[in-house]
Amino acid sequence: MLTSLLVAVGAGVGAPLRYLVDRAARRWYPGPFPLGTLLVNVSGSLVFGLLAAGLGAGWAPTWSEPLLGAGLCGAFTTYSTFAHDTLALFDDRRRWLALANVGANLALGLAAAALGWGLGSLFLG
Repeated sequence: MLTSLLVAVGAGVGAPLRYLVDRAARRWYPGPFPLGTLLVNVSGSLVFGLLAAGLGAGWAPTWSEPLLGAGLCGAFTTYSTFAHDTLALFDDRRRWLALANVGANLALGLAAAALGWGLGSLFLG
């Protein structure tokens, strides 16, 4: 029960934060590329990588995973919006942007998670 509550609290912060970051990115860059979605996915992956390293090193308490990992990062990052944005680009006949979106989200998201894990391991473990 407590775990579910921690996930819900983290998600209650992560989802509105995602919305705000996406809106700010759209104001800053009104072009067709879904920059806001990329920003939340990459930054969320970095934070989750840091959290994973902190958990592995025993630095982060066990309750932080459901709160910050599943809750905050899970609601902050977004696979469904990434999929929708990609399909919308394809539908708009912006196929190269759609492929760039897929490549950027995968490559930069994984790189950010690895960077977070590496930095966390270096400084926390």
